Amino acid sequence: MKLHLTRGLLVSTALAAGLGAAQAQDATAEAIAKYREMLQDGNPAELYEMKGEELWKQKRGPKNVSLEQCDLGKGPGVIKGAFVELPRFFKDTGRVQDLESRLVTCMETLQGFDGAAIAKTPFRRGEMANVTALATYVATASKGMEFNLPQSHPQEKLMFEAGKRMFFTRGGTHDFSCASCHGSDDKRIRLQDLPNLTRNPGDGIGFAAWPAYRVSNAQMWSMQLRLHDCFRQQRFPEPKFGSDATIALGVYMGVNAKGAESAVPAIKR
Repeated sequence: MKLHLTRGLLVSTALAAGLGAAQAQDATAEAIAKYREMLQDGNPAELYEMKGEELWKQKRGPKNVSLEQCDLGKGPGVIKGAFVELPRFFKDTGRVQDLESRLVTCMETLQGFDGAAIAKTPFRRGEMANVTALATYVATASKGMEFNLPQSHPQEKLMFEAGKRMFFTRGGTHDFSCASCHGSDDKRIRLQDLPNLTRNPGDGIGFAAWPAYRVSNAQMWSMQLRLHDCFRQQRFPEPKFGSDATIALGVYMGVNAKGAESAVPAIKR
């Protein structure tokens, strides 16, 4: 009898502990959500958006030209709705590009900047910092619009399949893949919920929320920087800016975000 009572007590205690942990996690998640909501009213990302708008309209570079004729997929100068359809195939470059790599193309062709030199510049420095501000400005113009990446061109379909394969490929010293953190529901690292990026609604708060302002380091992070840091955390070699690897992952996540509303500029931990 005592043995049965002891076992029952242990089971009850374990269940209570598990329930308590789950309730604590829910409370933490709710507190973080409220914290972000409070910050949203004075989101520092607005400063990057303003800088991006100034850069978009300013005549710059060796050619002393603005970016107001930059074609991001909706026609020269059209920014509204462009972000939620990127990455996509561009005929003039013959490749699939995301927002940031396309902006560098425009800076090169319209303004005369050295695109290769910009791509080699560390994030948050020089013209690369300007690319992040420009991306924030362009992306914000589509806030609230639904993602609908095109998949009609063969290269767009190829990049989706390549991105899907990369997402689930394990490797590096820790045998990680993107899916290790973002391949299923209800995962968390420290106090951060990890969205499931293989579907919606998870991708609606993942891919659909970058560029975003990161409170932990007081920096504006673009999607390219977010992916670079993911590669670093997986102990993979860091990819080059605008590489096919990062864009393929962007296509995969972007297609999975179909129908989700853009939350840019968001606030992240």
